[in-house]
Amino acid sequence: MQHTATPYEERLTAPRSWWLISFLVGVALALVLLPFGTLPTLGGLVGGTAAAAVAASAYGSLRIRVVGDSLIAGEAKIPLSALGESEVLDAEEARAWRTYKADVRAFLLLRAYIPTALRVTVTDPADPTPYLYLSTREPERLAEALKAAREAAA
Repeated sequence: MQHTATPYEERLTAPRSWWLISFLVGVALALVLLPFGTLPTLGGLVGGTAAAAVAASAYGSLRIRVVGDSLIAGEAKIPLSALGESEVLDAEEARAWRTYKADVRAFLLLRAYIPTALRVTVTDPADPTPYLYLSTREPERLAEALKAAREAAA
């Protein structure tokens, strides 16, 4: 059963400070090229800023979506029937699940600049992945969307 509306969609965009850092990378490259003249300096400023901005944009382009009967997290598409309970993780608990509580078999959609997360158990016996760790700015809303989509699919 496919729904026309997306009950949940989030883009894990890079923080605003990364765009300032992108500009500073361009300035640094311009300073390196300063001895070669004005044109290479301007090229370094524009090129370095653009390259750093593309890298920041690409890193922040991952999406988490609940569409129909699937959870799409980055490149992974997981059927909701293979997922169990969700646990909302505050900043401290999310850090624990990223570090000493982590299981090496887990699927991590990790963005360190997002302090909160959602941990979803995987109930499919054929899948060795014990849980999904999803960095999200709105873990409560994602948990509700997963619950609502599971209920709608049932």
